[in-house]
Amino acid sequence: MSQQKKHLQSIKVSHEKHTAECETQIMPIPDTVCISMSQHIGAPCKPLVKKGDYVKVGQPIGDTDAFVSAPIHSSVSGTVTGVETIRSVAGGEDQAIVIETDKKQEAWEEIKPPSVENREDFVKAVRASGAVGLGGAAFPTHIKYNPQNLDEVDTLIINGAECEPFITSDHRLMLENSQDIIDGAVLVMEQLGLSKGYIGIEENKPDAIALLDKMLAEQNHPEIKTVTLRARYPQGAERVLVYEITGKTMDAGVLPAQLGVILSNITTIAFIGQYFRTGMPLISKRITVDGSAVAEPKNILAPIGTRIADVIEFCGGYKDEPKKILMGGPMMGRAIYSDRVPLVKNNNAILAFAGSQSLVPEETGCINCGKCHKACPFKLLPTAFAAAYENRDAEKLDALKVNQCMECGSCAYVCPAKRPLGFINKLGKALVKEEASK
Repeated sequence: MSQQKKHLQSIKVSHEKHTAECETQIMPIPDTVCISMSQHIGAPCKPLVKKGDYVKVGQPIGDTDAFVSAPIHSSVSGTVTGVETIRSVAGGEDQAIVIETDKKQEAWEEIKPPSVENREDFVKAVRASGAVGLGGAAFPTHIKYNPQNLDEVDTLIINGAECEPFITSDHRLMLENSQDIIDGAVLVMEQLGLSKGYIGIEENKPDAIALLDKMLAEQNHPEIKTVTLRARYPQGAERVLVYEITGKTMDAGVLPAQLGVILSNITTIAFIGQYFRTGMPLISKRITVDGSAVAEPKNILAPIGTRIADVIEFCGGYKDEPKKILMGGPMMGRAIYSDRVPLVKNNNAILAFAGSQSLVPEETGCINCGKCHKACPFKLLPTAFAAAYENRDAEKLDALKVNQCMECGSCAYVCPAKRPLGFINKLGKALVKEEASK
């Protein structure tokens, strides 16, 4: 498929892909894991086990009857030592199951590849796998694969852009688990009746593009093509990617299915391919560990629930005192308050920064240069949002379409005054929501 001649506005960031050549290392099982019951958008799960229970790898330990949800499984075998309340990365409180591991990694007896005879079976199996959007959004995958207008959907878009600085875990997945990607894509397209599939990959990953092109040709899958994307940020954002590949504009609140598209992160697709072959649910995650405070940056595969401190220890520990630790990339990731925080399903990187990389620049006054507006993919007005928010003017924020902001952080990145515009936009959206609920 040819590239679109017109592109949404984007910015060039320093990619810092230091670990692109680092093959994934499997992390040893830690002494304990802490598995949060809130690992997806929607209602948190309720614990299915209690203190003293022995659990096995792949055993369900959390679930809920809520519609927007996905079950959570044990990533280890061992004994539940407690169900605790922990502080979430978002600042709230979550329940978490703490398991003392026995290092045996005994698999749950009921693990087996799912039997699928129709689309309903397929959707149920995807839910049972615990799959969520693994690129960051954590939206339950089975809901995405069961749109009400499926007869109007014909295209699968797989997001392999990986446009965030530092992160290379998806790149390594494409090189190391390429068959899982193809198997997952073929399966999803067959079960949902989709005729076209596109894998969007930034041009700075030519080895991944070449490998997937070669394998797709050898396995005779002309219905699936790679699309080479510009290495620009935020190329991997859902609404940007849909436009870049299809030319269709996707406003805030519009679902990809309404434009005839199912969109999945490449790690999610690869997991689907793997799950329907092995029956093992989502229990581990490939992540990039990098940053100036990390002794040995690398890509690792770690059990979900592993504490960040244990991840860092496997990477040689800290070579300098970390002043800032992020879950995710520097553009859209979250700063965490402690390295005792556990790894969750949608985490794709741990970045620990020291020195100049961790400094928060001093904010100065806006000079009305307009760079934030020019950097925005949707031509929004971040300085106007900031003024309206300072005045607590929810009506003005709504009129300015603050909800169109996808919080990519491009505005803050280019701001010469170093204003935290992306965060202000987030607060503005929250104010509009709060006023609308009154």
